[in-house]
Amino acid sequence: MTEIRVPTLGESVTEATVATWFKSPGDTVTMDEMLCELETDKVTVEVPATVEGTLSEIIAKEGDTVGVDAILAIISAGEKQTPKEIKAEEKATSNHQESTEKLTSQSNIEHAPSAKKLLKENDIDSSQVSGTGRDGRIMKEDVQAALKNIQDEPTSLSQIPAGSSTSKMNQEIILEQPQERIKMTRLRQTIAKRLKEAQNTAAMLTTYNEVDMSSVMTIRNKYKVDFEKKHSVKLGFMSFFVKACCHALYEVPEVNAQIEGDELVFNRFVNMGVAVGTPTGLVVPIVKNAERMSFADVEKTISDLGKKARDGKLAMADMQGGTFTISNGGIYGSLMSSPILNYPQSGILGMHKIQERPIAINGEVVIKPMMYLALSYDHRVVDGKGAVTFLVRVKEALEDPHRLLMDV
Repeated sequence: MTEIRVPTLGESVTEATVATWFKSPGDTVTMDEMLCELETDKVTVEVPATVEGTLSEIIAKEGDTVGVDAILAIISAGEKQTPKEIKAEEKATSNHQESTEKLTSQSNIEHAPSAKKLLKENDIDSSQVSGTGRDGRIMKEDVQAALKNIQDEPTSLSQIPAGSSTSKMNQEIILEQPQERIKMTRLRQTIAKRLKEAQNTAAMLTTYNEVDMSSVMTIRNKYKVDFEKKHSVKLGFMSFFVKACCHALYEVPEVNAQIEGDELVFNRFVNMGVAVGTPTGLVVPIVKNAERMSFADVEKTISDLGKKARDGKLAMADMQGGTFTISNGGIYGSLMSSPILNYPQSGILGMHKIQERPIAINGEVVIKPMMYLALSYDHRVVDGKGAVTFLVRVKEALEDPHRLLMDV
């Protein structure tokens, strides 16, 4: 008998919630096969089988809160089935032979645990989803795309005959279920707690500016093909903003500082947090030592972290130690917002939608691709002059990227 226990969850994390079991009691498991997912207030942790055998008992059910090293399940390692069990299994195999033959090509594929969770939650058969992963493996985004297709083609009540049983049933559902209650995930609870903590603790203030994105867009369009050929990653806008912020943080170091007790801690490095929206909530993976990275390194790191975030694969180390954060609401169409600090950091830059607007230049009105920038900062650490100077330096670096090369 082998006990499956809660693994080490990371620094300062002492408990988790059992999110999903992929196996049931009586199921045969192989070494390193995923048994369940644990949800902490920061990341999702997969728990594999440590031995081969039969899952004889599940101790911690879905929704239970468990501490580090708590027993999750028990595996009977190496136990053989009795003749009666073998006979029953052969009978079940015979009954399902036809469906098994149809799914032979898919049965040996181990889909992403996060995808299995979504499939189970939405009662979707894996055969209805096209996998884009290796060997047809279904990934989380594949299930999300399938769900979107379902949502995009709803059957309107107006299209159903008024006297039909389906119409009456739908009307009864609408009348009987005007609300839906879903327990908040640990991640969502932590997000709520952290954001409110930032508002209650920091003297938060936001300053705004706007930037002409013409130069960045010109450089990106000119070199994006060669850049991708050489570095095997697309050249996006985020690397320009990360490098521009690193440039500005060296001139205004207090924006990269934080309060610890009665001391100000000035960081001589830039661990850049990049906010990423996922189906379960907002997470902020860290691009560590971004000031030392090239544009290609920044793009590769952000791409890797973004994929891990969407697949629920981020480790604790991926989200610890940030000193400054960038949040890009523009990808959702936001034109202007005031981002909330990722406490205890003292600054967060909000990017927004690029929109063509008429701008007066040398007495003439011209159309330019403009973006509003917002810097929220902790006024206990950063004075107004420093905040405005930082945002102006970011604006200058983006409007004339040669400044990044010349370090001026």
